[in-house]
Amino acid sequence: MSIRRQKKRGATFWAVRSLASVFALVLLLAFARPGAAADGFVEGFADLPLMPGLEQIPDASLAFDAASGRIVVAFARGTLPANQIRSFYAETLGQLGWSAAGEDSFQREGERLTLDFTPDGEEMLVRFSLLPR
Repeated sequence: MSIRRQKKRGATFWAVRSLASVFALVLLLAFARPGAAADGFVEGFADLPLMPGLEQIPDASLAFDAASGRIVVAFARGTLPANQIRSFYAETLGQLGWSAAGEDSFQREGERLTLDFTPDGEEMLVRFSLLPR
């Protein structure tokens, strides 16, 4: 087999491999659930876990970086009572370095995280708001 033919085969192999990788990525993105929180975290927050039993509301998040800090607002809903959600976040956020700053409010490193609860029929709507202090 000539060197020219070997080079052509090698180039074909890499082209097919690259095409297969792109195809796999397209499939992965096509079947990803829209609005699902990545790795169980609230959309827009790098380290705010989404409580089991809550579901992120797709396309209802807002993230904005300002000179004074970041602003993030996200929404989730579930059939859990507000007191159970409060307990989960009070325990979980304490482990992540947040300290209580009033009812349903936490602070850490110049930021304030507030949880707001709104009953919506049989579901509870939770708004997560992060603002600079």
